[in-house]
Amino acid sequence: RSKVRTPQRPLINSNHIMFYTYIIFSEKLNKYYVGHTDNILRRMDEHNSGKSNFTKLGKPWSLKYTEQFSNRSEAMKREFEIKSRKSKRFIEKLISSAGLERPVSLC
Repeated sequence: RSKVRTPQRPLINSNHIMFYTYIIFSEKLNKYYVGHTDNILRRMDEHNSGKSNFTKLGKPWSLKYTEQFSNRSEAMKREFEIKSRKSKRFIEKLISSAGLERPVSLC
């Protein structure tokens, strides 16, 4: 697993797509959301356009943290690990350790 500092379109790595576990933040709700995807840009658009029922009330969401994986199951496992901690402090430590205290630009 490797920390990715900038969001990326799906990457092809040895003939397969890369997957990501990500953390986004809503200032409006003062909440974090943890998920996984194979396309950070598309997923951020879904969160910020209201296509995701769980996150539509928190718009706008900013990307705070990503980790890259070679398969979906590992990304899902990491998502579950982060969620199972049920700790805002743990999430903020992850973000801080990656040096991403400020939102990541999607441009």
